[in-house]
Amino acid sequence: MTPLTEKRDESNRCDQHNERDDQPADSDFSAKDVWDELQTIYGPSNKQEEELPYDQRTIFEAILSGNWEEVDGLLNNRSFKVTVVDKVANNGNTALHIAVGNVTDQEFLRKLLGVTPENTQLSNVQNSDGSTLLHVAAMVGDVIVAEMLVAREAALLFTKDKKHRLPLAIALLNLDEKMSRFLKDQMIKYREWNTDVLSGISGDELLVILISSKQFEKANEWLKPLHKTRYYSDAVLMAIAQNFPSELNALEKYIDIIHRRVKGILKTASDYMKGRRSNSLFEMIIWVYVAMCISIEERARVYNDAIKLLNHVCSSIHDNYQPISEHHRYYKDPIFEATRQNAYEVVQQIVLRFPNAIWSANEDGHNIVQYAVINRSENVYNVLYQMNKHKNTYKTIKDPSQNNLLHLAARLAPASRLNLISGAALQVQHELKWFKEVKRFVSPLCITEKNSFGETPEMVFTREHKELVIEGEKWIKTTAESYTITVALITTIVFAAAITVPGGNNQDMGIPLFTNNPAFTIFAISDAISLFTAVTSLLIFLSILTTRFAQQDFLYKLPTKLMVGLVMLLTSTTAMIVAFGATLYLVFGQGNSKILIPIVVLTCLSIISFVILQFPLIRDLMTARFGRSIFGKKRDEPFY
Repeated sequence: MTPLTEKRDESNRCDQHNERDDQPADSDFSAKDVWDELQTIYGPSNKQEEELPYDQRTIFEAILSGNWEEVDGLLNNRSFKVTVVDKVANNGNTALHIAVGNVTDQEFLRKLLGVTPENTQLSNVQNSDGSTLLHVAAMVGDVIVAEMLVAREAALLFTKDKKHRLPLAIALLNLDEKMSRFLKDQMIKYREWNTDVLSGISGDELLVILISSKQFEKANEWLKPLHKTRYYSDAVLMAIAQNFPSELNALEKYIDIIHRRVKGILKTASDYMKGRRSNSLFEMIIWVYVAMCISIEERARVYNDAIKLLNHVCSSIHDNYQPISEHHRYYKDPIFEATRQNAYEVVQQIVLRFPNAIWSANEDGHNIVQYAVINRSENVYNVLYQMNKHKNTYKTIKDPSQNNLLHLAARLAPASRLNLISGAALQVQHELKWFKEVKRFVSPLCITEKNSFGETPEMVFTREHKELVIEGEKWIKTTAESYTITVALITTIVFAAAITVPGGNNQDMGIPLFTNNPAFTIFAISDAISLFTAVTSLLIFLSILTTRFAQQDFLYKLPTKLMVGLVMLLTSTTAMIVAFGATLYLVFGQGNSKILIPIVVLTCLSIISFVILQFPLIRDLMTARFGRSIFGKKRDEPFY
């Protein structure tokens, strides 16, 4: 096999592995399954209805019409051979199933249940999918019907369909808060019917549904001693790894601290303004601040609930699964999923409970630090700065293809990570930052070391990022060209405005007529600022267009030039609008001060609109160039 073929094979293995990583954990149920089943039950085709025997089709149509007298007449007709528990549809639905799923009149269903023989066990009345009447009620979210069914037969609460789902699981999949709480309360009330209902696979499924729906607070409720049995498998830990919420950033933490201290004052102000229209800027600011704080507080609460759930599940696996040699099958896949998701907290908790997890290897022979570098998971990679004794091990560690950490950093990041960064140029910069960081960490010998394919890290980086660098060059050129045209127009306009001053000049002295007017001073200063910054911006954008676009230029040089050019353009545009507003006032506002109000409003509106449209790019450029590094020791506690 040639080296090129081996490279291709390795690439294919990596692609297959990434595809596996992108797939969610195996699950026998999903929200789509529920809606597909709903369509199957309540949306039979005309062909299916025509194929039904006459009696079945007749009662089917009568129930759909909601006409109780017609249904009652059919059921009391001795020649009519269909009962309420007989199947009346090709998908196995009985008359009761059709009524629960389609009839909105609860009294109709109450009467239909009334003619059902008392000795009929409703838990045995199932369609082809094994769904009971309570499954159907949970699907459509009808709590009143669910109450009637549970009152008739509580065993319905604990009857599973053919996919081993309880009615509660259906309600949770539909994110139906009211139905979920009702079914849960009823299951607690009738728990003597089945003390193991929340153990084993069923309990895991319920937890996975809650976690996948980001309902960590609810998930914690299942952990109470009420259920007595601990029932956590790798599926639960995998769900936590896949859905773990991100921690608040530094600014959000600061806002949250302030909010907690002034919460009482804000609540009083909020109650005072409730129901009133915001008729002042102060009230609008209070509303915006309160809404932002509530959002941050909710995120903090979800994060804390997730931490609590994670700790409990890891403790349960650690305490209940023996021997220790069997632990790896419960944490191996979750720890790599957490690494891919950049969920440091999950990785930390798993390693804390199971220290050997730090040396776990995936199918490609990569441990979690190597996998963190491949997936650009900086939160997990930073654990290197918290290690004491084992830190140096990773400076020379290699995978089966003799790739050291720098080789792995030289690979192109997964698309899911690159797409978080705006613009191909900034994506190249992000990749260069990772390469530079790992280069600083590894042993100097690793910088020029070759892997099994005879490639150094620099060679791998150039090959892997060739297309991205070309895209970055196109992106930054297109951006610079667009701004160059804009700046050239601004330069022409403000230069012409400086020559033909508003109001004209004194014919004898050549001095502007409005020289002593404050508005003219504003015009002159704004026009000068606009001209100088526009010319500066034009020169910067022209220098970008004529640069050589070397790979290393994307690290600092090109982003800095683009950022400065944009700031100059923003300043020039703002000054030009102010100068134009001053000109309008000089020409039309003399002796009429009221015209100043619309001029100021429109001027501010134009400036704010421009800032809002251009600020995201400027912010990204500033953050990429001057923002706090994503690497380094972020926590004081030792990791391993």
